[in-house]
This record gives sequence, C-alpha cells and structure tokens, in this order.
Amino acid sequence: MNLSDFDYEYPKELIAQRPLERRDASRMMVIDRFSRSRRHSSIDRLPDELVEGDLLVVNDSKVVPARIFGTRCTGEKLEVLVVEPHDAPQAANPPKPSIWRCLLKKAKRIREGEKFHFGMQSTATVRGRHGIFLLLEFEPGALELAMHHHGVPPLPPYIERDGHAAYTEEDRERYQTVYAKNPGSAAAPTAGLHLSDELVERIEKRGIGIAHLTLHVGIDTFAPVRAESILEHRMHGERYSISGEAADAVIRAKKEGRRVIAVGTTTTRALESAALKGGGGRVAAGSSTTELFIKPGFEFRAVDAMLTNFHQPRSTLLVLVSAFAGREFILESYAEAVREGYRLFSYGDCMLIT
Repeated sequence: MNLSDFDYEYPKELIAQRPLERRDASRMMVIDRFSRSRRHSSIDRLPDELVEGDLLVVNDSKVVPARIFGTRCTGEKLEVLVVEPHDAPQAANPPKPSIWRCLLKKAKRIREGEKFHFGMQSTATVRGRHGIFLLLEFEPGALELAMHHHGVPPLPPYIERDGHAAYTEEDRERYQTVYAKNPGSAAAPTAGLHLSDELVERIEKRGIGIAHLTLHVGIDTFAPVRAESILEHRMHGERYSISGEAADAVIRAKKEGRRVIAVGTTTTRALESAALKGGGGRVAAGSSTTELFIKPGFEFRAVDAMLTNFHQPRSTLLVLVSAFAGREFILESYAEAVREGYRLFSYGDCMLIT
C-alpha cells in the first residue's frame, strides 16, 4: 500500500485550535467495524456505549514542557523540542541523562560545540547529530530550569501558537490527561484528553474496569511518513511499561470474553507490542521499547475496541486505525466527519471504534 492510499481532504477551519470549555463536551462518532455502520454521539455518553465487564486501558504518561525557547550565541531566537534521552545508562538506578535528542528548526546551520542559552542559568551545548535529531548536552539542572521557565506544552504545529507568550494556562492544563502521572512524553496521548474526572467516575460506577499503562509519546507518534510505500517506513521506537497488575487485568478480560478497549493509538501500540512479546495473545508485563508499525493486515491480539481522535492524513496513526477498522470504511467515516463539521486532531472530537 502507498501513503497516498491514506489521504483525505478537509478545510483548515476544522482543525481545533483550542479545547472546548469542558473535556467531556466533544462529539463522538461511534462506528461498528463489523457491520460497517456509524452514528453520531458525544463523549459524555461513553459510559452508555460500554457494558459492564469491559476493560478500559489508558496511557498515563505525562507530557513535559518539552518545547523550550532560547537564543543562540548570535542572539538569534530558537525553539527546541526535547524528544528523548540519548545517553540514559542501563543501570538499576541510573543518573539523569545529560544528552538529549532534540528537534530544531533550521538545524542545518548549527555547528557542533555551539551553545544555546535558555535564560541566564540554563545552557546546552551541541554535541552532534543522531539521524534526524540534534544532540544537546545540558549542564546539571539546566534542562529542568529551561523547561520550568522557558518551556511550554509541545503542541503540534497545526495548533498555531506564535512564541512563548502565545501559550496559555489552558494549554498547560488541557494538553494533559486528568490521570497523567509518569513524566516523559513529548506529545499528549490525545484520546485521553476527552476523559474528565467525572466521566471516569461514571465509567467505573458502570462496572467497567480501568487499567493503566505508560507509553512515552515520542517521534513515532507525530513524525511524518516520508516513504511513498508504507512498507518502507520504519518506526523510531517509543518506551512503554505495563505493570503485572495491568497485564493480568487484560489477560483475565480476554480469557473471560470481555472487551479490552484501548484509549488511544499509543495504548493500542503498547498492548499489541506486549501481546506479541508475550506470545499466544498473552500481554507481557514489563518495560520495553516498541518499534511496532501497525498497518493493514496486522492481527490484533489484545485490543477489541478503541477510542481515538481524528488523525492527520498520511500519518501512521491513520494507518493504524485503518488496520483496525478497514481503510475504505475509515476514510468514508472521515469524509462524513468532515461533512458534519467534526473538530479535527489533538484538541478535536473523537471516534469510538467497536
């Protein structure tokens, strides 16, 4: 299959630039991948769409203020996206990494040894490149200071913010799930942005279980696919962790014929990666790095249903949901969402695929 097979058109004004006033106010398209039917609902009715015994699995990774603003020695302003550590030791209690893989606009003009400044007390030195990344070494405590004083939530480029001052407290609060607790993501697991504390409580009262895992969202989730054939695209790798308790909950649900519902594509990748690792469809507990690229033809072993946002054309996320529900049916559903004026992408509306 070619990347062009996962393309669609939409008007720019449908890109949600701000979250709605309430997390649980978004529209939700409910689609049945087996009957190829769809209907329109809202996320606050999610508890009614689920049944007692279902298991909802969420990604509790916490977004860090990974987009930091600073200056070069020349005084030129710069914007750095800190993606992941480059030199994290594999010890039981490793020290904090000092060299980080970063993305930077106009990085071709940067020279090794150059220093970046993020305020008076935060400095980083360019240590080379690693693939598409610029390697930055931060002085002890400098990254924490830079994020605290000059960092903002790493909103995707289609959410338009011009400079540090354009980011609001609303962005800092709402580009984060209510259950986020493990810092490490360079982008939000956006399907979970729709779940409010009240909605979670209503779900639990319906007798629906909730299990947590952690996948730190990195470059795989938002990097563009550059190869025309999707078979040539290679994932970079994202770290995930599944506790024994969460793995057992999924295994029991599958054994008892209860649905496992993944909140988001990141949760789906973690669960399916752990199922492949466990063998026989059993989700393996533990920590690992997944390079799994889910595309049409993939056999889903763990996930029975999925809550997900509407994704960008020609993205690995759209390929994933197409693998789950069928490419033609998903593109038909997206076309209807566009006709019906659904809000798109990270701050937009959502889809429940059963």
